[in-house]
Amino acid sequence: MALLALAAVLALTAGAALGSVPIPPGDILAILANRLFGSPLPPAMGPGYPAMVMDMRLPRVALAFLTGAALAMSGTVMQSVLQNPLASPFGLGVSSGAGLGAAVVIVTGLAAGAAGTVILPAVSLVCALGTAGLVLWFAGQLDRGAGGVTIVLIGMTASLFFNAIMDLLATLSPAYAQRIGLWQLGSFSMREWSAVWVLLPVTAAGLVFFFGHARALDVMTFGQEQAQAMGVDLRRTRGRLIVAVSLLAGSSVAFVGIIGFIDLIAPHVARRFFGASHRRVLPASALIGGTFMVLCDLAARTLVPPREIPIGSITALLGAPFFLYVYFTGRRRGRL
Repeated sequence: MALLALAAVLALTAGAALGSVPIPPGDILAILANRLFGSPLPPAMGPGYPAMVMDMRLPRVALAFLTGAALAMSGTVMQSVLQNPLASPFGLGVSSGAGLGAAVVIVTGLAAGAAGTVILPAVSLVCALGTAGLVLWFAGQLDRGAGGVTIVLIGMTASLFFNAIMDLLATLSPAYAQRIGLWQLGSFSMREWSAVWVLLPVTAAGLVFFFGHARALDVMTFGQEQAQAMGVDLRRTRGRLIVAVSLLAGSSVAFVGIIGFIDLIAPHVARRFFGASHRRVLPASALIGGTFMVLCDLAARTLVPPREIPIGSITALLGAPFFLYVYFTGRRRGRL
């Protein structure tokens, strides 16, 4: 865990230091000391460095880390709740539902102006919760037990359907097509501290809430019969956890758009090294997801300068092969 924390600090430092204009880590520390304690800045420091660090790079890397941590924890919980190694908020349709809500706000023009900074994330969050409820209700109608496989299949269908509607909105509204396209692939560009201050307490609250359900999650990992035998109210606990996952993942999507596969990769890596206990897996997956997201964002803005690759493209390039690995490994072990 200490190594993961160190890797996270190094990734955050690299994310703030590297870019079109490299900034030495020492200058970053000097700028932070100046803002926090009023320490004098080095005379040789570039005049634009403080604004670049405090107003552009630090909020960007902080938001990337929090988004990765939130999605990773959400994926960890979903895989345990549904007893399916391929389960994730992205696969459940929560991310696409939130993205569709954002696309509707963009097309209707409600995202313009100062009010848009509140309306857009609020509508995205409501749509994320609505999507989770719709998927669970539909799965319950088709399968009385609402098994994990049924929920995952319904969620993936909903995700494809919502993505198709977003593509249709982009086609019918050429003026907003580029913005909707960027939203579908995610971006941390031009994000401000306000998004960080909203997502930070949400992510922290999610970690605390999931920690409180760590024992139930441990038991649910081994199947419905085992959970019921140990006194876990499976239906009620599953409902609470899925609502919490929808809130956490929806909050992330509301600010940065749809980013897939982080919620699939990080939980598997965490379980590989930390076992099955959610008291260890949850913080580990948060650190892994946050670090991985910061590094992906760094690659997105430095691989082909001055252009920026959508962050969702980077995560998909890495996540799609990992998805196949998990799928075929799960089939060989009889888990899928």
